[in-house]
Amino acid sequence: MRGGSNKLLTPLEAAQFLAVSLSTFYSNWRRWGIKAHRVGKHLRFRERDLESWLELQVA
Repeated sequence: MRGGSNKLLTPLEAAQFLAVSLSTFYSNWRRWGIKAHRVGKHLRFRERDLESWLELQVA
């Protein structure tokens, strides 16, 4: 899907989307440059940001 979805994913959903373990995701999301959003005290990740990051990794 070009542009991706605005859907907000939990860290677990984001890790599953990227096919990595939750601990790997938590250890690396900042270093990977993935944008996060706070909803209250919780981290959320936009699906479109994850798709964009993936596209850059395979390009």
